[in-house]
Amino acid sequence: MSGSLRARSSNSAILRIASRMAPEGMVVEIFAGLDRLPFFNPDNDRELDDPTLPATVKRMRAALASADALVISSPEYAHGVSGMMKNALDWLVGGPEMVEKRVAVFNTSPHATHAHSALLETLRTMSAHVVDEACVSIALPRGRSDDDLASDAAVTAPLVAALGALG
Repeated sequence: MSGSLRARSSNSAILRIASRMAPEGMVVEIFAGLDRLPFFNPDNDRELDDPTLPATVKRMRAALASADALVISSPEYAHGVSGMMKNALDWLVGGPEMVEKRVAVFNTSPHATHAHSALLETLRTMSAHVVDEACVSIALPRGRSDDDLASDAAVTAPLVAALGALG
């Protein structure tokens, strides 16, 4: 999951590269649709099979339920987690999908430490199994294509190691 809506988001780019670099036997699927989630309202939180659960929430929770692990890359805004990512996590708090789910957090802006720490705290509070060895900070140079980044060992080596640790 990328916590950014930017067209040239480094957070989305690292996930696209991860999908190309995944070790054999691992498939990295990028979930699109966080921007279509309604604002979280506990009054509307339901069991996954409840027909009144908003469809976009149902799709996200079902995708997460069927996944072996979760990779999150999200920017820092005003020393915090992006509102879109926080909203998505709020929709996951009440369900069982995150409990003991193996999670990696990628940070594409190593100077952005506040959101990274806050995201890890939120995930641990949700009973996710944060795999520390799979949580990495990789500074992505701006303006480079996915192909260029995917051929850069400074990007791919820590990414491959993180995915291996998550696997």
